[in-house]
Amino acid sequence: MDRNTPPPAPPRKRLTAVDILLFASVAALIAYAGYRVNEVLVYQWNWSRVFNFFIRFDPDTGEYVTNLLLYGLATTLRLALWGTVLATIIGVVLGYWRTVDNLTLRILSRSYVELIRNIPPLVFIFIFYFFISSQIFPWLGLDDLNPEGLFVDNWLFALLFGDPALLSNFLAGVLCLAMFEGAYVTEIVRAGIQAVGKGQWEAARAIGLSRTNVLRDVILPQALRKTLPPLAGQFITLIKDSSIVSLISIQELTFMATEVAATTTKVFETWILVGAMYFVLCYSFALLFGWLERRAARSRR
Repeated sequence: MDRNTPPPAPPRKRLTAVDILLFASVAALIAYAGYRVNEVLVYQWNWSRVFNFFIRFDPDTGEYVTNLLLYGLATTLRLALWGTVLATIIGVVLGYWRTVDNLTLRILSRSYVELIRNIPPLVFIFIFYFFISSQIFPWLGLDDLNPEGLFVDNWLFALLFGDPALLSNFLAGVLCLAMFEGAYVTEIVRAGIQAVGKGQWEAARAIGLSRTNVLRDVILPQALRKTLPPLAGQFITLIKDSSIVSLISIQELTFMATEVAATTTKVFETWILVGAMYFVLCYSFALLFGWLERRAARSRR
């Protein structure tokens, strides 16, 4: 077959009797759970009360406006975006340190990875928030930031960081997530660099390239292609892990859902809706990253 000829399309999968039986079993289980909630807990379902906290009608303007759950979703996206950026920076630097000959850099990077990976996320977040960020942020003057200043009183700042009055809380959540996820990104980058054959290093050094040029022009481009799929998966993981920072009063989706459930007393509707929002968000990014990966694979052929 000619190399320019596209590969044949995979055969279409068809539903079998086993698939139908599994789908029916899941549907029956969901129906039974709903029956038990109605009959045993005597629970009165009311979806409209919860949906009002997703989007509501404003009688003053005569339009539908966003409400608490969408505000929380926006904060979750901001946390995931900035957390991924900082975690990638940490991971690239420390991942490279894991592969160098300098013993001190290897010990520092290895210690960071092992420390983060062997502490429960909840414990790490409490330690960071109460013992580190509570001391650093006041010293930096973040608590005294003027919300009406030119730097923060604009639409771009609100889009990227949210409410200026909650900036210190938001930054604490971002740094917690970035430091925690950075340990895993470090291992991804280390594995990507070590996956490039030693012959690539030797060939590049043989033509007179410095170590910095070898790393920048030869090794990292190859390692990047190998690490993009796991990094994309780590981004989705960070979206889900962002729910942990609700425990330090970061007003993301899970925190808002807790407030809505307490206000409406509609616990089932609230958490089912929030779970669906997380699923749609994460699955959408999974489809996007899958499409980008397939496109990148076609461009390399």
